[in-house]
Amino acid sequence: MKIIRKGFITPSAALSIKPRQVRYYEYMDKPPVAGDVVFGTVTRIGQHASLENVSGRIHMIHHCTKAIFVFGNRYAPDFYEGLVPDEFKEEVDLLARSGIVGIVKTKNSMIKDPTKIKVLGYVCNESGNVLSTRDFPLIKPGTIIKKQPRAKMILVCGTSMNSGKSLAAAACCRALSTAGYKVRASKVTGTASLKDILQMNDSGASPYSDFTYLGHPSTYLLEKDELLSIFNQLDLKYANNPKNFWVVELADGVIQRETAMLLKSPEVISRIHKLIFCASDAFGAIGGLGVLRSFDLEPDALSGICSSSPLLLRELSEFTNIPFFNSAEPNVSMLASFLVNPGRGPMACKAVV
Repeated sequence: MKIIRKGFITPSAALSIKPRQVRYYEYMDKPPVAGDVVFGTVTRIGQHASLENVSGRIHMIHHCTKAIFVFGNRYAPDFYEGLVPDEFKEEVDLLARSGIVGIVKTKNSMIKDPTKIKVLGYVCNESGNVLSTRDFPLIKPGTIIKKQPRAKMILVCGTSMNSGKSLAAAACCRALSTAGYKVRASKVTGTASLKDILQMNDSGASPYSDFTYLGHPSTYLLEKDELLSIFNQLDLKYANNPKNFWVVELADGVIQRETAMLLKSPEVISRIHKLIFCASDAFGAIGGLGVLRSFDLEPDALSGICSSSPLLLRELSEFTNIPFFNSAEPNVSMLASFLVNPGRGPMACKAVV
């Protein structure tokens, strides 16, 4: 094995790996699996010209920048669909700024080709065993026995990635924390990235977490029992106090595989206190409502990118009387009152929260 010298970046996908564990690497012809950690160097800058580290700092990267990376799958309609390869490859694609690598299967034609990474070897411990983020969860799995009653869960979902879900979740955190409530926040599905949960933390949520705390670099292509395990373990860790609120974001859109699995699960549905649905435009919101109704779900409020446009809200109000709130400039006192109240209350008549 070779020694990994100082001067490398540890990206946020490797959040569960401690710095003292990154000491050795070895070249071996082993098929990778999601969570495997590798040591590599940048060989060509493409779409991603930076890496987010485990503290959320953004590092600019260049040709020959050294870092550790994590194999994982990614589902991102605005960027890539990327998969862990079936066999070891010396050159892989950087799928996300968080340091996830794999092979691009499809890409959005509006973006550049991926940044290329040369794999120098797998990161190993002193015994030569490959390190995996899956082996070092920050939250230790426990027996799933939930005490009742529990913290009230505000669930935020949307039509697609970049529909404004994180902004809406942050608005909910801000409104509730400003009103004096203790708020915890989690992102249950998606691709490793600290940006979204740090935004919820900046809005008053503490503690905050996502699936990387359980060792998963992403949730794309996980089985249903694994997804429910992530949800339940985060629920157990952060939502035991019935006086608190737990704001939860699901990545991507309601027709995306993992999101749909959770929205159809009684374990998740039974925990919903308020369901917030986000969309980029009025037409997307209207279509999304139809999909949610096929799941026997009706959102308590609408938000997202469309909520910042009076014209889009005017269009939307012609098709539904579900209340909506401006996630970019929320009325925090009214929003908090709405979120705390168990029903929709008097704001159900096309009112803007």
